[in-house]
Amino acid sequence: MIKDFLKPAKYFFALSGVLMAASIVLLVYPGPKLSIEFTGGTRMEIITGDSVTAEQITAAIGTFAPDLNPAVNQTDVDTFLIRTKNLTNEEHQALIDQLNASLGQITETQYTTIGPTVGATLKKQAVYALIASVIAIILYIAWSFRHIPKRYSSWRFGLVAIVTLLHDVLITTGIFVILSHTTSFEFDTLFVTAMLTIFGYSVNDTIIIFDRIRDNLATQDRGENFAVIANRSLVQSVTRSIYTSGAVIIMLTCLFFLGSDNIHWFVGALLVGILLGGYSSLFVATPLLVYWQKRDRR
Repeated sequence: MIKDFLKPAKYFFALSGVLMAASIVLLVYPGPKLSIEFTGGTRMEIITGDSVTAEQITAAIGTFAPDLNPAVNQTDVDTFLIRTKNLTNEEHQALIDQLNASLGQITETQYTTIGPTVGATLKKQAVYALIASVIAIILYIAWSFRHIPKRYSSWRFGLVAIVTLLHDVLITTGIFVILSHTTSFEFDTLFVTAMLTIFGYSVNDTIIIFDRIRDNLATQDRGENFAVIANRSLVQSVTRSIYTSGAVIIMLTCLFFLGSDNIHWFVGALLVGILLGGYSSLFVATPLLVYWQKRDRR
């Protein structure tokens, strides 16, 4: 068992800093690939013959309407996901007729269309939900830790928990930006739901350790410094954190490989976020709290 979690903190800070910087760059360029829930448009999933390629589908759509700018992704051996600008019902049916004429018989298994106004509203609501969650978590932790010794600020515990939380969400988002440009994944409302779930789980894992620190502060030996108390709290909490996270990770791994395709990426986001949450609770949150306390004591 590790006896000193704070000693390698500078290396983990460096690793986390690099990953966060890379995620910020990825958010700017190439940027997340948003689903039509946020951008508006039409999405179709079709099943074709084995010999049909994405290039042939793109060419067939170009013949129908050159200005549709379709994005065609192959999601299975003979299954393709097509995204275009908004289509009316008449245009949609005409496009299906064109694909049938150009590619042979196809089967449409999914058809969704969302207007740009609805997409903008959903995007705004998602941002509001994330901001409201962050504010509520800071207030809740500050209130919960209000009885710690006066020389320590309860607000500091809340702010460090939020920094750790943003660390987890930012790196998770950076990973999924890459996936959105290399797979069929797109950022949608289900991903926002996953981020809100990670908010709760990541903060819960951090609070387990912070709560142990609070208990140890109340019973500390005279002259014992904060770093020693924080490290002892980590040692006392690590087994519980590993067992809790491990059980959830096992369940999510089974769902990821054996569950429905509809929740595949949702489960994947939870899995990445919870792995990061376990790492950051042990190697980022408490060392950051100790570092902040040391700076104020100088």
